Amino acid sequence: MTASVVDLLDGLAREIIATRPQRPAMIGLGGAQGCGKSFHCCAFARDSGLRVAHFSLDDVYLTLAEREEMARAIHPLFITRGPPGTHDLEFARTCVGALMSARPDQETRLPRFDKARDDRAPEKDWPVFVGRPDVIVIDGWLIPAAPPVGTPTGPINALEEIEDPHRIWRNHMLTPLATRYPIFFRQFDATIYLQAPNFDIVRAWRAEQEKETLGRQLSGLEHAALDRFIQHYERVTRAMLAGGHKADWVVQLDEERAPVRIERGGSG
Repeated sequence: MTASVVDLLDGLAREIIATRPQRPAMIGLGGAQGCGKSFHCCAFARDSGLRVAHFSLDDVYLTLAEREEMARAIHPLFITRGPPGTHDLEFARTCVGALMSARPDQETRLPRFDKARDDRAPEKDWPVFVGRPDVIVIDGWLIPAAPPVGTPTGPINALEEIEDPHRIWRNHMLTPLATRYPIFFRQFDATIYLQAPNFDIVRAWRAEQEKETLGRQLSGLEHAALDRFIQHYERVTRAMLAGGHKADWVVQLDEERAPVRIERGGSG
């Protein structure tokens, strides 16, 4: 039987702690939208017996006001959260630093983003972690992406063709992926990438998430909006599915999100 993602997280965490007991272990969990990243992180935090502090790159999106300014100053597509360039990586580093140096009784608020409001939740509503954790786990769809190499330079979908004909958005999105994001990813002691079978299933998984959130079937207009939303992620997601990442471990998933194979990644 293939080991679970939680087993892999647990084994890596304990190995890192044994090797470097002076500070918390830090693990990144990546994978395309809808593949179960947050589910596995929450299960690990609940069941491992370790003190686990968990937040997502989703929780450190730039605020709505900041993305509105990017949309005005650079390109309208930056209003949409998620692609490279729409995360506040300095804020994420500040959160990690606070957890790394926390005293036993010190409270650290873990960031949360309210997707219904498309903005950060009020700080008073963020969960509080007390003391220094054994493990810090951060999940995110582009952990640990490498800059796409060998991908088409022309548009790969209607969004890019119609709304970004001069590659302004793409260039401003891919530049931080080659510069700022690798610096952030180097903080991790280990990274895991959940490999979806293909890009089409990513869209299906995302639709399932939306249906669960709404508690009903999606309307035609909602399906159209989802199709457009997914296109913001398509270029980098396809590149990662083709091996454009630097994960230490790769978990191959089937169409039901179950692990079918776990192997060391190219950077391991």
